[in-house]
Amino acid sequence: QVRLVESGGDSVQAGGSLRLSCAAFGYAYGRRCMAWFRQAPGKEREGVSSINGNGGTIYAEAVKGRFTISRDNAKNTLYLQMNSLKPEDTAMYYCAAAFSVRSLFRLSTKDFPYWGLGTQVTVSS
Repeated sequence: QVRLVESGGDSVQAGGSLRLSCAAFGYAYGRRCMAWFRQAPGKEREGVSSINGNGGTIYAEAVKGRFTISRDNAKNTLYLQMNSLKPEDTAMYYCAAAFSVRSLFRLSTKDFPYWGLGTQVTVSS
């Protein structure tokens, strides 16, 4: 059974940094695309960043230059380094995993059947 467990969410002031982690259990993690999504109250879930098994990455325009996604295949763990945080980054952040080993080139919830329960990030001005 696939299980994704996020951690690292916190409350920070604008301009601060956080690093989110996502540990994957029961899942052949190394070759599959993994991603971060976020959802603010009253808004749809949106893609933040993804990383394919070959290391290729995608970032949403809103986070380019501020966020960095990475993965440690030996530890079955996905990371999201978030710098220069803004109040509009406030949301529940979710880790997601693809089923297929093929590379993905878009941030769509439809491509990710496995989800964690989320970790809350709150950025105050």
